[in-house]
Amino acid sequence: MYPMFQDVHVMIFIGFGFLMMFLKRYGLSAVGLNFMVAALCLQWAILVNGFFHLHDGLILVDLNTLLGADFTSAAVLISFGALIGKTTPTQLILLTLLEVPIFAVNEVIGRRYFGAVDIGDSMFVHAFGAYFGLAASLIMYRRDASTEKEGSSHQSDMFAMIGTVFLWVYWPSFNGGAASGDAQLRCIINTYISLIACCFTTFAISSIINREKKFDMVHIQNSTLAGGVAIGTAADLMIHPWGAVLVGILAATLSVCGYVYITPMMASRLRIHDTCGVHNLHGMPGVFAGIVGAILAAVASEATYGVSLYVVFPERAPPEGSAALADLQKVLPDLAGGSGISGTSQALYQLLALVVSIAFAVAGGIVAGFILRLFGNLKTEELYEDEKWWVMEEEEGEEEHRPATA
Repeated sequence: MYPMFQDVHVMIFIGFGFLMMFLKRYGLSAVGLNFMVAALCLQWAILVNGFFHLHDGLILVDLNTLLGADFTSAAVLISFGALIGKTTPTQLILLTLLEVPIFAVNEVIGRRYFGAVDIGDSMFVHAFGAYFGLAASLIMYRRDASTEKEGSSHQSDMFAMIGTVFLWVYWPSFNGGAASGDAQLRCIINTYISLIACCFTTFAISSIINREKKFDMVHIQNSTLAGGVAIGTAADLMIHPWGAVLVGILAATLSVCGYVYITPMMASRLRIHDTCGVHNLHGMPGVFAGIVGAILAAVASEATYGVSLYVVFPERAPPEGSAALADLQKVLPDLAGGSGISGTSQALYQLLALVVSIAFAVAGGIVAGFILRLFGNLKTEELYEDEKWWVMEEEEGEEEHRPATA
């Protein structure tokens, strides 16, 4: 499990960090504050998540714990993407401290009480993190959020592509890290296929939509990853290669159109400024993933999955003490009793978990936004600017301090 955990760890610190470096004058803050927030979040998540999963009154720390902390930090960093360049380090620390407990409560409700299955955490991480950040952005809205410094440069776009490639390559580990056996194999294959279909479709749609028939770097940096999000909930399910291709194509189309049409509308009409476009990469694809997962849950049967159906969907297992469960335990000794629900009921619980996740995210983001506003606002000239937070070494100063050579 350690190699897959390490892949996810790389995604958090290199993938997310460099992806946010597209802002031409905010590169140090993008990768640096990402480093700080992620490190804080990992510590806080181990404690908070551990509180909800105590073992004899103690917090168990193992690789699953560390992987869960990385997933939690991904949600926070997604929220950070909606607010990047418009918040202070203090506000980001508060965002982390506020979001992690809400994230944990929502996940416990979805998994433990609804029995929802979301192996790639598209509902519990991507959709939740996106709408939490967007709700906070709504409350912290400012008319001067769009400035010339919000744009990118050739160099900053190159750095951002490093983050894109790292995320794209390691995404199968993100979706499959928590799975095992055949389910993990399906996660890797389905995510791989969805990503490659999504990548090619993004290039096609980007050039078709552009008036000059050119590729837009914003789409290539972000929408190429939407397939990984969109397949997440169903990654371990029997979606088949053609299904994974279809999900990747639809995710790319949805994401690119989101950047072109929906993001400007959100900023002008809904007063929601989304710096990184997390709604297009994580929000809408996360909702799409939840719908795909519900459809596949509805049609899942023992004829397709065999007895592993009750491993993939634990709540569909027969109730404890039943003869049917006893028969299954002859093949799967560790199988626990479930609720014996039907595929249709499982699908409804999947959709309920998605709706509740969005509701928790929006409510939590609104509360967090009001609290963050209490800790001041940046001036217009300080938005998307490294110089506010970092010691900036000028080239002349470097020349002066460079040791003399013979």
